[in-house]
Amino acid sequence: MTTPHPTTTLPRTGPGKRALIAAGSGVAAIAVLVAAGGLASRAATARRNAAWAQAAAIPTVALARMETGPQTAITLPGTVQPFRKAQIYARVNGYLKAWTADIGSDVRAGQTLALVDTPDLDQQRAQARGDLAMAQANARLADLTASRWHALQASGAVSQQVIDEKLGDAQAKRAVVQAAQARLRGIEALVAYKRIASPFDGIVTARKTDIGALINAGASGQELFEVADLSRLRIYVQVPQTLAATLKVGDSAQITLPEQPGTTHPATIAAISHALDAATRTMLIQLQAPNPGGRIGAGAYCQVLFAAAASGSAPRLPATAIIATNTGAEVAVLGPGNVVAIRPVRLGHDDGHAVEVVAGLAPGERVIDSPPETLRNGDHVRLGNGA
Repeated sequence: MTTPHPTTTLPRTGPGKRALIAAGSGVAAIAVLVAAGGLASRAATARRNAAWAQAAAIPTVALARMETGPQTAITLPGTVQPFRKAQIYARVNGYLKAWTADIGSDVRAGQTLALVDTPDLDQQRAQARGDLAMAQANARLADLTASRWHALQASGAVSQQVIDEKLGDAQAKRAVVQAAQARLRGIEALVAYKRIASPFDGIVTARKTDIGALINAGASGQELFEVADLSRLRIYVQVPQTLAATLKVGDSAQITLPEQPGTTHPATIAAISHALDAATRTMLIQLQAPNPGGRIGAGAYCQVLFAAAASGSAPRLPATAIIATNTGAEVAVLGPGNVVAIRPVRLGHDDGHAVEVVAGLAPGERVIDSPPETLRNGDHVRLGNGA
């Protein structure tokens, strides 16, 4: 018989139980460390995001460049008008018989400019004279009749009623005489207007008629002449609201004309309208200036330099630093701790690039350039560009 071989036990080749437990613990520890690191990383990222958001909420601004110096004299366009001007119309109907003054003629007050032929008016005057003569004759007869009847009263030949009637008729006839005299004087007054005369010393600036032209009386007819007094001028200027508040009657100014470069003419403010145009926020100012020899013509364009506006000094800011509102102009001033203060200001001369601030701002204050629309009083800001 064959004797069986004893069973052979093979050695274990895999990890032991303790090794597996140790490996699992290590993996778990690693997982915990990874999770903790991720949580810490997310927390750090959240803190960085919060800090960035907080920093981004504070706007970054730049300061405007402020310059301080003498205020700039303000120059505005003006229109030159004669001190006096009159359009001459005829007072009577007729035909132009002759004219004695042409454009450019120097005339004196009362000097004849033209003569009008008025045949209809001449006939009315002749009729009025005849009516007056007839009324005077009737009045004389009525007076004579009344005196004769009054003489008969003493003899009792006539009644008091008849005498009163004769006296009343005489008074009525005298009233007719007075009416006829008034009518004749009215016609003769019109006849005097056959001669068209200058109302004042001046220059004939227009003649709009000629010999033989039909003349109609009144402003509904044709204008015949225009006479202007150029010995003195009126200059009209529309002044901005901010400048108008600083001007007063009697202030001096200078006017210049494009055809006379380098030459100035003195002028004085004579009247201020004290009413602002609702569309342009400007006020009409009238200046007066002498014009010896009539060198400056009526209707000329000129530049008016207001020297009074240049007294004192004022800071100048770029136009981008000005905040325009419905109530006026404002600027954003940067105070201590970079805290913003919105302040109303009054502006002066504006040349399109820089604006004078004549009130509301002291030299040396920090003004924000191009302030954000969301900027409010008390906001904190950060200065950019290393400012």
